[in-house]
Formats: sequence, structure tokens, C-alpha cells
Amino acid sequence: MQKHKISYSDTQSFSKIVQMYTEEKVSDKFYNRYPNINQFEDQIKEKQSSNIDRDLLYKVLKNQNSTLQLSKKTEQNIELLRNKNAFTITTGHQLCLFTGPLYFIYKIVSAINLSKQLTQSFPENNFIPVFWMASEDHDFEEINHINLFGKKYHWKTNQSGIVGDFNTSGIDSVINDIEEVLDESENSKKILRIFRKCYSEKNLSESSRLLVNELFGKYGIVILDANDKKLKQKLIPIIKEDVGNQNLHSIISERTEELSDEFKSQAFVRNINFFNISEGKRERITKKVSEDEIENNPEIFSPNVLIRPLYQELILPNIAYIGGGAEIAYWMQLKTVFKYLNIPFPILVLRNSVMWMEERDLKKWRKLGLKMSDVFRSADDLYKKFILEKSNINLDLEKKKIEDIYCDLENKTSDISLKQSIKSEAMKQIKSLERLEKKLIKLEKEKHEISINQINKIKNKLFPNNVLQERTDNIISFYLNHGNKFIETLMEEINPLDTNFLILSPEKN
Repeated sequence: MQKHKISYSDTQSFSKIVQMYTEEKVSDKFYNRYPNINQFEDQIKEKQSSNIDRDLLYKVLKNQNSTLQLSKKTEQNIELLRNKNAFTITTGHQLCLFTGPLYFIYKIVSAINLSKQLTQSFPENNFIPVFWMASEDHDFEEINHINLFGKKYHWKTNQSGIVGDFNTSGIDSVINDIEEVLDESENSKKILRIFRKCYSEKNLSESSRLLVNELFGKYGIVILDANDKKLKQKLIPIIKEDVGNQNLHSIISERTEELSDEFKSQAFVRNINFFNISEGKRERITKKVSEDEIENNPEIFSPNVLIRPLYQELILPNIAYIGGGAEIAYWMQLKTVFKYLNIPFPILVLRNSVMWMEERDLKKWRKLGLKMSDVFRSADDLYKKFILEKSNINLDLEKKKIEDIYCDLENKTSDISLKQSIKSEAMKQIKSLERLEKKLIKLEKEKHEISINQINKIKNKLFPNNVLQERTDNIISFYLNHGNKFIETLMEEINPLDTNFLILSPEKN
């Protein structure tokens, strides 16, 4: 196993808030406790004092998972949730087709591994990884496709409303299209069998639940669909605050403005932050609703992205949420509203970011004189680095000589105007030399066309369409080469509390 860590700042691929949060430079007025292992003890104590209806949660989970073949570990975790010394580590995501981009996988691995770490550090308690299914989401365009080998495969359907209720008709044809481009290996057959099995369920929620359980069940993952009538009874006080009285808007807005002074806010706060999901539709609520309507039909109220965290922390004995940079940002808009509602604010853990570099590509990369740490350099920088190591073009010494000559000239006069002229002339000479250097590098690139193409090919694998691999590629690409070892390797290598970007290059299975 070859691996390399690089700070998020050095990648130049992440938002300002991610860079500053991982370096502990964000004000704690936006979060509760920083994700260090020694901070969790106080978080546990705070959550212990909150009133979570564990019996209701247990019954809902037992009912929702009754048709699944659960691992002993998951069954045990559901049972443990009845106890006051059991706490959850939660992550969540949209119900992306075939898990969607790789970070879907990384989120779940992060949650499982953090649960393990906390169990070791606080053995008197139990920690359970939970995957929160965003079944009430209605943005079908974001979840209806995967990217595979540079091509998009779409699930086409005319259904509308919340995506969790979509029937899965038409997904079988997407699986057939994918099968046509895969090889005949056992890993290909296995991943296709998994997809066919999982997407034979009646709707997308059940299919996604089955798929996550298939991939991660043995690690004890507990899967929750919060679009549940009984659970939403617990949401009634917040629905009244937001839809009935519109009290939450001003509280969230004030903190959002403070956050926006330093960072780009991620979620727009509205006067009312709920949708109505009756009659197969999900429509924004724009006017007050009577308390009777809220009391009698809480299941028709669907929280938006800013209220969902409140709902989550109301029904789960949760101490940490694992999310991407955008999620961490909108959680930071909410600390004051959590305080207003007297709900403990969880520790925010940035999900792990991983780049998977195949062994054969790493060998080629190193043969080209490049290091794992070079992957984030621009293509032009990589060409230049390669060419300069293969030739004597480097004109840095000549530039230094020019700088020294003009510096000496500048020291010979005290006339300010003349000094400026000398500086200007020096810049012209250096620019001229840089133009010459570019021409020489271009000529050398033509001589080394094969090597330059290899750099491009590997770079495009790691950054398809100039986007991070984890935001584009699907698990299929890596399952073909590594099978179950792909997830097993992630389980071994991902440390949720490590605040660095991780590059992995495992041996082929």
C-alpha cells in the first residue's frame, strides 16, 4: 500500500471554510466542539442530558429494517440504541443511483470508523454508525445518473415528488447498458448482481436501503428513513415554531449573515423552511398553517436543508455529524437556533476525502519523475517539471544573473526615477527570458509527446473533466479491479479525525 497525505489548503481544491475548519481557524461561535478525540467526552455528557425517545426510535428502526437480512452487528446496534449509553455517529446523503459519486462511500466509511474509534476511547459507551436517507429530497436531476468511463448513464422517468417514493422501473435498463461496457470478470458480475438485487425493490428508498446494507451491513451500519409518521410526531414543536409562528427565520438569518462575512453561506433561509409532501408532490409552504393541521398531519411536513439537522438531533442520540464542506457550512448557520430550541449541537466532522490511484498509474507516474504529492499541480506545471528534469532548459540561473546585474546598477544611483527605469528594464529582460523558456519547453514537449500524453492520461483519471475523482467517479470503476477489497481498504486506511486529503495506491487484488 502506497499512500500520501496533503493538507486541504495545499490541494487548492476545497472551499475556504474547509481549509480554515481543518486548521482550527473558524470561530467557535459557528460550531460547538472541534472534532478532536478529547472533545467527545463533554459532547457525550451533553447529549446524555437530552430527552431522546429511544423506544420510538427502536420500534421505527425494527419496522423499517424488518425485510432486510441484517448482519448480527447491525441487529446488535439497533438493540443497543435502547440503552442510555448508546450514541450515534450520523452521516447522510441523497439516494443517488448506484451510490452516485465516490464520496457517498467515503461518508459511510468515515461514520463507521469514527464509531470504532470512539468505542475504543470510551469503552463504557456504545457508538453506532447511522446512515440517514434523504428520501424526501425532490431534486431528481442530482441523483438520476452515474459517471462511468467518461460517460453518463441516466435513469429516465417521468415521476415527480419526493424521490424516495419513486418506483424503480427503468433502472434495469440502465444496468443493462452498463453491463455492455463491463468485462466478463467475477467482480463485474458481482456488482451487477448486487445492483439487480437491490433495485428490484418497490421504490428508491427501499432499494437504497438494501444497497447500503449490502455494501456496509457487516460493519454494523444502521439505516434510517426519517420520512416516518411516528418520528414526525417529534417534529411538531419545530413545525409550529417555523410554519406556525415563523420564529426561526430571524434567528438563522442573523447567524447566516455573520457566517457570510467570512465565508459563502450554503443554504438560503426562508420565512418558512418546510415543504408539503401530500398527494405525491413536494411543494414549498409559503403561508402560515394552523396548529390543528400541524398536530393532525405532521407527516405531510418535510423539512428543508436547514431544518433537517434539527429533526435529526431531535430523534437520534447523536454526538457527531459527518458531512462534506457544503454541509458543514450550512450546519454552521444553525448553532444559535439549536440553542434557542435547547437541542445539543453535534460535533461537525468533515468527511474524509480520498483519491484512488491505481498501482499501474503510480508506477508510470514515478517513472516520469513525479511524486504522489504532485497530483494537484496544474498540467502545465507537471509538463514543465518533467521537461526540466529531462533537459537543460531551466533558465532560473540566467534569471538570477539578470536580477543581480540590474540590482548592482540600481545600487549605483540614488535617483528615484532612474531606479524605476532600471527595475522596469530588468522586468522586460526577465519576461523576455520567460517567453524564450516557454518556447524551448514547447519544443521539448514535442520530443517527449508519449510521456506528456501519459501525464495527461493519469491526470484525467484523477481529475475527470477537471473535477476531483471523488465528486465524479462511481464505485463500479474501482470494484472491477478490487472487488470487496476496495471497501475493505478504505475501512483500513480512513481515519475520520485526520484533517488531511488522502491519496491511496493499493495493490490490485
